[in-house]
Amino acid sequence: MADPSSYRPRPGEIPDSPGVYRFRDEHRRVIYVGKAKSLRHRLANYFQDLANLHPRTRTMVTTAASVEWTVVSTEVEALQLEYSWIKEYDPRFNVKYRDDKSYPYLAVTMNEEFPRVQVMRGHKKKGVRYFGPYAHAWAIRDTVDLLLRVFPVRTCSAGVFKNAARTGRPCLLGYIGKCSAPCVGRISPEDHQDLAEEFCDFMAGRTGTYLRRLEKQMMAAAEEMEYERAARLRDDIEALKKAMEKNAVVLADATDADLIAVAEDELEAAVQIFHVRGGRVRGQRGWVTDKVEDVTTGALVEHALQQLYGEETGDAVPKEVLVPALPEPVEPVQEWLTGRRGANVSLRIPQRGDKKALMGTVQRNAQQALALHKTKRASDLTTRSRALEEIAEALDLDSAPLRIECYDISHLQGDDVVASMVVFEDGLQRKSEYRRFQIKSFAGQDDVRSMHEVISRRFRRYLAEKERTGEWADGEEDMAGGESVLTGTDEITNSLKDDDGRPRKFAYPPQLVVVDGGQPQVAAARRALDELGIDDIAVCGLAKRLEEVWVPGEDDPVVLPRTSEGLYLLQRVRDEAHRFAITYQRTKRAKRFRAGPLDDVPGLGETRKQALIKHFGSVKKLRAATIEQIQEVPGIGRKTAETIAAALAQAAPAAPAVNTATGEIIEDEEPDTAGGSSGEPVSAGLPDERRGQET
Repeated sequence: MADPSSYRPRPGEIPDSPGVYRFRDEHRRVIYVGKAKSLRHRLANYFQDLANLHPRTRTMVTTAASVEWTVVSTEVEALQLEYSWIKEYDPRFNVKYRDDKSYPYLAVTMNEEFPRVQVMRGHKKKGVRYFGPYAHAWAIRDTVDLLLRVFPVRTCSAGVFKNAARTGRPCLLGYIGKCSAPCVGRISPEDHQDLAEEFCDFMAGRTGTYLRRLEKQMMAAAEEMEYERAARLRDDIEALKKAMEKNAVVLADATDADLIAVAEDELEAAVQIFHVRGGRVRGQRGWVTDKVEDVTTGALVEHALQQLYGEETGDAVPKEVLVPALPEPVEPVQEWLTGRRGANVSLRIPQRGDKKALMGTVQRNAQQALALHKTKRASDLTTRSRALEEIAEALDLDSAPLRIECYDISHLQGDDVVASMVVFEDGLQRKSEYRRFQIKSFAGQDDVRSMHEVISRRFRRYLAEKERTGEWADGEEDMAGGESVLTGTDEITNSLKDDDGRPRKFAYPPQLVVVDGGQPQVAAARRALDELGIDDIAVCGLAKRLEEVWVPGEDDPVVLPRTSEGLYLLQRVRDEAHRFAITYQRTKRAKRFRAGPLDDVPGLGETRKQALIKHFGSVKKLRAATIEQIQEVPGIGRKTAETIAAALAQAAPAAPAVNTATGEIIEDEEPDTAGGSSGEPVSAGLPDERRGQET
């Protein structure tokens, strides 16, 4: 690990002008490329106290062994040079988008004597018109098959074309009218070029004029009683309309725009692009990247623009580019795009209307792409094994933690404080083992104390299960009887299950406990385990802000590489615990807001609440009923009826509604509620033991 002060340039050596800089490692490999409006100010940020740097930046400057720079005249030149160097050197610490697939394009080889329509992938070639990209090659072939009826352009390969010219016999498409057969001279090179131009104009979105022309020709043929020709033109029009319907109309006909959306978390980002031409979505593509440097959403957008338009010129760069966040500064990027297009390009954030709505669709696609990428990554067995090994190595564990439990605390300003426990086994979610907790020992907001309570309760239950079943490994003395108990594998497995064969709630211990938080939460969890005499379970915490891994008794965190599969797994575990906790907290808050007088009746479950409301029609009528009338409800005995009557008598009725215009009191019935949504599952009113959830 290099000391940045060992290669720091003297302040007077760095020019105060725009430029591009490169950090190199000890082997002279370029590991980072950046641009700056002022090289002096930007590079000074890298050589400050390491404690003030973001962990990713800190890793980069300590990996580097030297820095060099190149002065340019403008920020636009700096942007162009940065893009060139990133492509040339492929630096490990720069954002690098990787395609999740090789996207196919519909290509027309206008650089040939007889242009050919075909599917193309990879780098674009000069003199070839491209349309797309498309999600699937079959979508291109379906579109082309419809259009060849109207635009019979050549689609065959060079070998097939030469063979047909040699034999004087066209291919099958030539016989059925889907190729103009230039191979045998049925059409001149000039006319075939015009046909290809019309095909390209139609694909570029200039459809209205051509359709209107065909419709006029069809009407003229019908008036002249050339019905066969009119029918053929009618079928051509239908084929063109069907081809157009394959692309959804989303914006005004003259709109040419690219919409870019970004979905990101602390480790990765997904970019989705919709290409809109002539108001229709003509193509879609997406990238995923590891965030190996500390970047904002605007910076991610800038890198996406560089990759998207770095090799494009002319109409391939649209008039309008819509983004979720603007690069900082935006002017050089906009000027660079204008230079690539050769005309003005608008780079902006959509604020309202159809474009804002379409951007929402693109954003949802980006979020789904990121979720799908994470799912694919998590489902790979080799990747999961490597992640567990990396965690074991980083935390100095004896073996890979095959069972990981993660805990998170959630509340709203100290109210409805709850906690969650999620379980991952062999790197995969085990949702049947998830548990929820209500904080019972105190009121108010104290995450550290809450964490101590939750860990204590969970592992007290584990010890109780262990004592009850007599399962004490290695011949330890049974706490209940003081006898040495040796338990076989089958007996252990059976002892961890209830009489009905289902696993007991807290019978399985984890190898690793993860808490959402830093040093205080980790210390509370470790203290809870120590108080219970448990010393064979490792504890760590994951602090969300910097993704640092904290272990008990250490002043400094364990910093895993940003591309580490182990860090990725810990992040997934922590995020799932957070999701599960906040969902439970919101459910409790919603139930509290919907609470009614019947909620205070002890032993009255959701099913009987709904039966009472259904029988009487409202809480007001139920309050006026006698004990004998309440007993008429199925499932309600005299003792329960007396309890209900007493509870409703003590509960104050809701204040009457008042018409503010007239001052009149509105004598409406009380709402038909039993203190909970009628759509709530019946199990919500059952005791915790029957639900299988610790609350």
